[in-house]
Amino acid sequence: MFDKMKQLMEAQKKMQEMKRQLENTNFEVASPDGLVKVIMNGAQEVKDIVIQSDLQKTEKTNLERAVKDAYNRAIQRSHELAAQKMKDIAGLNLSGLI
Repeated sequence: MFDKMKQLMEAQKKMQEMKRQLENTNFEVASPDGLVKVIMNGAQEVKDIVIQSDLQKTEKTNLERAVKDAYNRAIQRSHELAAQKMKDIAGLNLSGLI
């Protein structure tokens, strides 16, 4: 029983460390047309959004689509990052679940 409690505490410690690593891991993803770049951390917090400076020529719908695409790609990347961290730390393969 003590061994199982110890294993549980170790797993909890590893999960907390993984959470800290994800919060400190930043990445950027651009929309396919390059109009918008989203900078996000592994905890799915948007850190910054950068919009290309010569945007006056671009239609509003294109900008909206670019923001949506960049955000969705950033969320997908954060899922991949979290799954890789889980696999590295806990030896779990959750890629199909996340």
